[in-house]
Amino acid sequence: MSKQEKIFPEGMVPLAKSKFSFSCHPGVSCFMTCCRNVDMFLYPHDIIALKNCLGIRSEEFLEKYVRVVQGANPFFPSLMMKMTDVRSCPFLGPAGCTVYEHRPFSCRMYPLERGVDRTLEKGRAEEFFFLTKHEYCKGHDEEQEWTVKEWLRNQQLLFHNAMADQWAEMDTLFAKNPWAGEGAAGPRQKLAFLVCYNLDGFRDYVRQHNLLGQFKLPAARVRAVETDDEALLTFGFDWLKMVLAGMPTLQAKKKN
Repeated sequence: MSKQEKIFPEGMVPLAKSKFSFSCHPGVSCFMTCCRNVDMFLYPHDIIALKNCLGIRSEEFLEKYVRVVQGANPFFPSLMMKMTDVRSCPFLGPAGCTVYEHRPFSCRMYPLERGVDRTLEKGRAEEFFFLTKHEYCKGHDEEQEWTVKEWLRNQQLLFHNAMADQWAEMDTLFAKNPWAGEGAAGPRQKLAFLVCYNLDGFRDYVRQHNLLGQFKLPAARVRAVETDDEALLTFGFDWLKMVLAGMPTLQAKKKN
């Protein structure tokens, strides 16, 4: 199917190479409006960025700033930012976002939405970007123009999109109910929650069970997993794919 034949939701037209106008700054009349009365989902790489920015462990971040909710996936919980008593983001300060360089994916992506065609007709997934508007947002009336590529580069979204793609694979796996028979919060689902959302807890688990020593891994990858949160998360996803679905994502060492 060609790009022209693809069917998109009503009213959504891919930007392709078209330019769009947008800028958010303290001079815009709606500044910080989007930080209030918002339902914000958090993804695994959001948790990593925010807990490291705050200098706390995953468990503490989850306890202080997160609500566990039932999202679109019926077989795995989602996380949402816990708003303050006045329904504002807990990281909203008098001058704006206090964690701006480490802000969540959904904040970083706006005003774009990203769609990915994973039919792999051409051997790879295909990205599409759409412009989204909220009536209160006056940033769309600003004169600064962007192409999609310029926006992705400016907002450092290439890395975040890659992490989002990894999460999408896991979410798809979880949607197949790989813990059938255990029910919600069974041992395998708890392991998955640990890997996805409580990365510091998973690091403890890896060390306690010598998980890295059980698989054939290049020395460089072992070093990365031991020191880098994103590398540890990727390893955790590979491990879950093997444990939950029998996928050959990791090769076990032969036992003597």
